[in-house]
Amino acid sequence: MTNNSLTKAKKAKVDEFYTQLADIEAELKHYRAHFAGKTVLCNCDDPRVSHFFYYFVLNFHLLGLKKLITTCYKNQNPDFFSENTAEHAVYLVYEGEDIGSPPNPNIAGFVHPLQGDGDFRSAECIAFLQEADIVVTNPPFSLFREYIALLMEHRKSFIVIGNQNAITYKEVFQYIRNNQLWLGYKFGDMKFRVPDYYVARPTRFWIDENGKKWRSFGNICWFTNLDIQKRHEELILYKKYSPSEYLSYDNYDAINVDKTADIPCDYDGAMGVPITYLDKHNPDQFEIIGATESEGRGFSAGLWDESSKVSQPLVNGRRIYKRIFIRKRK
Repeated sequence: MTNNSLTKAKKAKVDEFYTQLADIEAELKHYRAHFAGKTVLCNCDDPRVSHFFYYFVLNFHLLGLKKLITTCYKNQNPDFFSENTAEHAVYLVYEGEDIGSPPNPNIAGFVHPLQGDGDFRSAECIAFLQEADIVVTNPPFSLFREYIALLMEHRKSFIVIGNQNAITYKEVFQYIRNNQLWLGYKFGDMKFRVPDYYVARPTRFWIDENGKKWRSFGNICWFTNLDIQKRHEELILYKKYSPSEYLSYDNYDAINVDKTADIPCDYDGAMGVPITYLDKHNPDQFEIIGATESEGRGFSAGLWDESSKVSQPLVNGRRIYKRIFIRKRK
């Protein structure tokens, strides 16, 4: 994909969702031990408006950070959701200096123009990526596959926001299956500020008492590869397996489980569970085998009956939503 992809995404107004400070604080409080002595990069963030920037500046010394770097694409709006786009992509390097309260990078003169357009895949932005220890941001949802691939290619630690549907992207799921990427704490509904020119949609959109526009999503989560306590919490199971309750798929060699809470405690074979299971996944308790074949052959690690010619999981001929296949650890 070329740099034109990001421009098209911006013009389509589909990626300009601005994360709230409260949501950032609620998630990042679980990762504090990881930040001491580290350089953090927010590479989809204009420091003049980004709440990720504000969070790390306000907590720079508390977290014991070494350095904070932010970069943004040139179409970011410097006056917070105005219709006037910035002339330049910008970057900021912050090392704990006093830039006022609340932080004001403009007055301090820490904001500098980039030579290019600030695309996270550009050479100068990748140079910042190579310097960083941890990447924290809300990347464009439309480019999430490429974004994760870049972080993995450069072997970076990260905490990023994404849509839950990204779990089943073949470019993302391979890392989940291989225990190289997992979900953070927040899983579900999250609201975002959107620009004034945002086109209203019929659902999950509103204008507040100050005339500001908002959009919420019910399927947002954080993706990370930093170890957190959540992924070591054992899932307590109480249900017993019975063939009458746990039906086998017509086209996969596994039983169907409709809810994470209903995973049988005494079944050792392959089980198909909803993608929401990953919010509770403990790699010491269960192994992720694969997923249904809707994202490409080979995803199910041989569980699919290819002769059925139907990749969507079937139970007595009834189609059900995508499944992840797991097996209990011995």
